[in-house]
Amino acid sequence: MTAADIQPHVLVVDDDTRLRDLLRQYLAKNGYRVTTVANAAEAREHMAALAFDLVVLDVTMPGEDGISFTRSLRGSMTVPILLLTARGEADDRIAGLEAGADDYLAKPFEPRELLLRAAAVLRRVQKPAEALEALQLGEFAFDVGRGELSKNGAPVRLTGTETALLKLLGSNVRTLLSRTGIVQGLTEAGASVAERSVDVHIARLRRKIEPDPRNPRYLKTVWGEGYVLWPD
Repeated sequence: MTAADIQPHVLVVDDDTRLRDLLRQYLAKNGYRVTTVANAAEAREHMAALAFDLVVLDVTMPGEDGISFTRSLRGSMTVPILLLTARGEADDRIAGLEAGADDYLAKPFEPRELLLRAAAVLRRVQKPAEALEALQLGEFAFDVGRGELSKNGAPVRLTGTETALLKLLGSNVRTLLSRTGIVQGLTEAGASVAERSVDVHIARLRRKIEPDPRNPRYLKTVWGEGYVLWPD
């Protein structure tokens, strides 16, 4: 796994070629995977094959406009939608929100504001790992709050450090944690671990939760970056 595999994937839908290119470059530089299309029809084709974390959608497009497209998507999808509207067009903003958009941004805008609004929308729709009763890892289930691991209902013994490590990873599912971040998180949890020993603890934990520790399915390495827990 690479760091790009866990970046939020944004679909930009805008008929302005120059703006699409600018948004692709800016979002890509700031931690997003980006796909760009020129209209709603192209967007539908991509969304039928790929899952996106956010749609940045222009309101005034030829053919199916952004508001109609938003209303259509809301009939079958919950993907967050950030509308791009013309400055001063209050009716478009209201209609977009009524159609199911999560936020809007008036053109022209500062790219930094788009970045902040995109991050805010993603935070609002993200389900906290702590809200889950248990993380499912194949035959294993892990209760994040209690720090309890079981296999097909039977308790599995973890050391104190392994429990703290799995709780840390389980509270940040699908989120890259560097070795330094893991050490800091474990220290805050009362577990003293040196950065050079993080790999050892990861390997020991894998032997308890992975069907094949040499080819991990759940506790993945992001090469050169750190680790990420990817439950079912």
